[in-house]
Amino acid sequence: MKMNHIRRGTGMPLVLVHGLGGSWRTWTPVLDKLAAEREVIAVDLPGHGETPALSGEVSIDTLADAVTSFLDANDLSGVDVVGNSMGGRLVLELARRGTVGTTVALDPGGFWKGWERYFFYVTLAPSIRLVRLLQPVMRQLTGSAIGRTLLLAQLSARPWDLSADVAREEMRTFADSPSFDELLRRLAFGPSQPGTDSTPGSVVIGWGRKDRVTLPRQAKRALDRFPSAHLYWFEDSGHYPHWDAPDEATELILASTANDE
Repeated sequence: MKMNHIRRGTGMPLVLVHGLGGSWRTWTPVLDKLAAEREVIAVDLPGHGETPALSGEVSIDTLADAVTSFLDANDLSGVDVVGNSMGGRLVLELARRGTVGTTVALDPGGFWKGWERYFFYVTLAPSIRLVRLLQPVMRQLTGSAIGRTLLLAQLSARPWDLSADVAREEMRTFADSPSFDELLRRLAFGPSQPGTDSTPGSVVIGWGRKDRVTLPRQAKRALDRFPSAHLYWFEDSGHYPHWDAPDEATELILASTANDE
């Protein structure tokens, strides 16, 4: 599987996996600090950024197959991985399959039930339609602290502090992703994320106390399915800890993977 990606830094490799609708650029707030310690490989998943969509079904299973193919083709089997949101679920699935090393999952999806599924879907589906309609004026909106707050309040606890460039790129890739709608439906109403009590490397799950997408109550379910995982709380973060608490997220990622060096 050929996937667009960037490589920065030197040292033990570390693969970063973005969430639904994103691209490798979502990691910009932490990229340079991670690359100061590790060789960072940040990917565009199929149907996101500059990577073409998969033909046929688009699901967590087929995305995990694609990422595994990418890792194999680039001699990265067993690599340490970090993911956020849907990417957090993906790296947990790769850990469950036994294809990666240490795994850091930030606010992963796949652990909702009951009304939480509908909450996830009915809040994001109208939002993405609005984001698509607003693309002609997105530069002006993301250039304003008020605009960023209105656009990103569900994803970030402090969207007004986010770089205008990062916000604009995230909104662009959300709107442009040909896989967004299908994945959103499958994530909301498809199977939950299965777990395991045995993974090749350690598993760390980070969760924002102010997450409005994958609600904090879901963290217990994640631990129930991955009982050997360690849970870390970001006290002042929403769904994107690498945006709201970039220094804290960087420290967690580096500390969690330090034993592999």
